[in-house]
Amino acid sequence: MDARMKYFLVIPFLLFSHIVLAQEQVKEVDKVMNKDTLTDGATFKSKTSVNRKVDTLSIRNYKIISQQRDTTFLDTTLTIYKEYKYNYLRRDEFELMPFGNIAQAYNKLGVDLERQELYPRIGARAKHHVYKEVGEMEYYNVATPMTELMFKTTMEEGQLLDALLTLNTSRRLNLSIAYKGFRSLGKYNSEQIQSGNFVTTVNYSSKNSRYSLRAHIAAQDITSQENGGLTDKELQFESGDDDFVDRPKVDVRFSDVDNKVLGKRYYLDHQYKLIRKQEDSSYVEKTSLALTHSFNYETKFYQYLQEASSDYFGSSILSKINDKAFLKTFNNEFGASFYNSTLGELKGVVSLYNYNYYFNSIFTTAEGNVIQNQLKGTEIALGGDYKKQIGAFAVNGSMRYNVSGDLTGNIIDGSVSYIFNKKHRINLGLHSSSRMPNYNFLLYQSDYFNYNWQNTNSFDKERVNTLQAELDSPVWGNLLVKFSSLDNYTYFGTDPNTTFGEGFENANIKPLQEADAISYIKVKYAKEFRLGKFALNNTLMYQSVAQDQNVLNVPELVTRNTLYFSSDVFKKAMYLQTGITFKYFTAYTMDAYNPVLGEFYVQDKEKLGGFPMLDFFINARIKQTRIFLKAEHFNSSFTGYNFYSAPDYPFRDFVVRFGLVWNFFS
Repeated sequence: MDARMKYFLVIPFLLFSHIVLAQEQVKEVDKVMNKDTLTDGATFKSKTSVNRKVDTLSIRNYKIISQQRDTTFLDTTLTIYKEYKYNYLRRDEFELMPFGNIAQAYNKLGVDLERQELYPRIGARAKHHVYKEVGEMEYYNVATPMTELMFKTTMEEGQLLDALLTLNTSRRLNLSIAYKGFRSLGKYNSEQIQSGNFVTTVNYSSKNSRYSLRAHIAAQDITSQENGGLTDKELQFESGDDDFVDRPKVDVRFSDVDNKVLGKRYYLDHQYKLIRKQEDSSYVEKTSLALTHSFNYETKFYQYLQEASSDYFGSSILSKINDKAFLKTFNNEFGASFYNSTLGELKGVVSLYNYNYYFNSIFTTAEGNVIQNQLKGTEIALGGDYKKQIGAFAVNGSMRYNVSGDLTGNIIDGSVSYIFNKKHRINLGLHSSSRMPNYNFLLYQSDYFNYNWQNTNSFDKERVNTLQAELDSPVWGNLLVKFSSLDNYTYFGTDPNTTFGEGFENANIKPLQEADAISYIKVKYAKEFRLGKFALNNTLMYQSVAQDQNVLNVPELVTRNTLYFSSDVFKKAMYLQTGITFKYFTAYTMDAYNPVLGEFYVQDKEKLGGFPMLDFFINARIKQTRIFLKAEHFNSSFTGYNFYSAPDYPFRDFVVRFGLVWNFFS
């Protein structure tokens, strides 16, 4: 039996066992509150088995803590934003263009150029949307055990199950275990996707609150069949011929290609407070001095497999292709943190980053150039963080500066926000960073001759500078204005010094660096209008790029508009939400996809886009269960077969999908 299927069988069994064992506790709760479930904003009373003492709990006792230590509460409501986030990524896909199959790849409709990490990544960025990085991790602080199950159908054979169980052994120790298992066959031949994401977390604080710890283990893999796109899209797709509406009849380029990303990570972040001072009449801490330490050890590889080489990617060394890039990183950060209720929180750190990016052999080109098999070294950086709340003002700043090593230069983030009239928030932010491109731009080896390069001495550090202003108001809506400038922008594209025949651009892909500066402007506005039980939710984004060469390509305009109706029904036993979503983006020279690298590359052959996408949905909430039913892209058969996610890769046809999100409390 496949290992993923074992997870699918074992984890639901464990969760079901937990739910069954918890029923006796739930019955005790029901007797006291005279209700059968926890409701948003409501409270209930639970009896402890030791002293029968009555405690009052609410939804605010179920806390979710981000990697940045921002705390939110579990949200079991049903809103239009839950509809936008009910997908494989579990986040809003407004600035992404999904491929036909779920989790296959995501082209960009908008960009955020700010660096989230100080050091380069392995690459294969098209396959990393579903890979959970350190900054995306969440920890929990719950009053009683809580379970969340998310299920959704996929394309043809397969399902998506995202299961989470979090509990506390005491008020100070919280544990969680989660697994997201996924498989989707897809509508076209040879595009099956499957993945497994296992995460377990620990959140602990000592009785006197001097020592605190957060840790997680993550094991993730994403395996994709790659069909290379359509070979005769004009006849078999764009014509709308009834013979090819059955998509398995459509010819695709490959039937023997797979690529894979696999990673394992061990992370620990803890601190010990040397000094704690609080007033006798309050539990609010006034002054503290703490020593901090975090480490992150991660191993990862990206692999491309092809049973028989193809001229589509140029000539090859071996008839069977097996490319594999490895990356091992170990990041240690030591620091001291001082907090004072008047002065704010100041933290100073020193970090040591060890990396080893490697292949299994050294490659020598036909010209006699030697391409090394390894990039290895140690980086040392100094940094500091500052936070302060002054009434309605909030100030945040972060800085890291490399003092030793070749990969990075610096990263600086700063923001100032102000809340006026207790509901309108203005935020001003800046970002500046400098670092080398991802590892696969610097060094790559493949069994395909043209996919071997080393640019460690020829590529410069990319520099990004961003200024942004944001207004968030329940009256005026949300307005974001962002200006970014880029130097040494690095991308994949066709080699200008080599000529290949029409349709063989993939045999000519190279990492390139733009010498001239690029300026990018984004203006994004979101506002909902309501009239009784009807609402119109709108998101509009305008983008403009000033560049000498067309290397950063995005649509000028992207819009999403949802007209929906919501109301309590069946004597308020159910909350119903139904409507239609319209999404559209203007045509542009959309990036093409390369399966060997798992990357998108710049192309200038064709403009794609300019087609409408209409979805009809019916969502419902019954207690803590949210049910979702959607007819996706229902206009596909009558508005023209010109819908693409990338050149040669069509977007999905009309499909009906459904699922649910279910929370259990005990």
